[in-house]
Amino acid sequence: MDALGPVLLRQERLAHVDQLIAAGYSRAAIRWRVNRGTWQRTLPKVIATFSGILSRKQQLVAAALYGGAEAQIAAMTALELHGFRYAPRDRRVHLLVPTAHSLAMSSRLRIIRTSRPDARAVRNGLLAVCSPARAIVDSFREDSDRRVIRAVLAEALQRGLCSADEVAEELGSVPLDGAGVVRELLEEVREGVRSAHEAELRALAARSPILPRIRWNPLLRAEGGTALPTPDGYLEDAAIAIEIDSREFHLNARSWPTTMRHHDRLTAAGILVLHTTPARIRTEPLAVLAQIESAYVRRVQGGPLPRIQVS
Repeated sequence: MDALGPVLLRQERLAHVDQLIAAGYSRAAIRWRVNRGTWQRTLPKVIATFSGILSRKQQLVAAALYGGAEAQIAAMTALELHGFRYAPRDRRVHLLVPTAHSLAMSSRLRIIRTSRPDARAVRNGLLAVCSPARAIVDSFREDSDRRVIRAVLAEALQRGLCSADEVAEELGSVPLDGAGVVRELLEEVREGVRSAHEAELRALAARSPILPRIRWNPLLRAEGGTALPTPDGYLEDAAIAIEIDSREFHLNARSWPTTMRHHDRLTAAGILVLHTTPARIRTEPLAVLAQIESAYVRRVQGGPLPRIQVS
């Protein structure tokens, strides 16, 4: 029985039935402790050697023990572990397992069967966690919530959690009729869109018969090579910067002075800076579009514009 101590310490006081039997417990002894309430069955063949509610980490360990050595924490659970702020939360543990494994679903577990385990999965003790790119694709294969998918993709690239190429590589292994919204929104990200708000404005501007293509998050240099702040959007032939001032990043007391310094530096270089907010894009889209179109027409019909290098 003493051999079980290090195992339970390593496994958050959880054990597979086979481990308990190997440590000297009979099936009858295991059943007696479960029926008595000192132990509990959390998943088929997985026993918690305590009573009470499992922590999130214990839920993950239980799933890993049930899935076996080849199982990988997947989809929304993997996004949760990678620290995605905008990913939906699901109290179930999402588990990627080989196709041949005959594991049952439960209210605590979502099984995803695959013939292609994630080669980029990272192991942390008992847990093998799918890469962010694989987790994104597996989370949203059949989802059509564009705002959520857009936000997760933008967060992944903005925070450097994965690259657009890595997501595209994962999509390459999905049938063409799957993950259609992810494929479409990934193209936004490739064009430089880095937030859900920018993506919404991009879709709005695409409806305009007047505006050319907006450059998203470009690197700007003034004549002479001086680096300028990067605006959210930029209309190159009119030297117009578009800034989406979200309350979270721009309008709080700490960030507002920085936002104003960026505005002043762009203005000093001869760039017209237009400000809008995520709320206006959603509630007054036509007014926002008309404002940008009007400014664009005035600029291209006006006098000489500054020479700004864009990359």
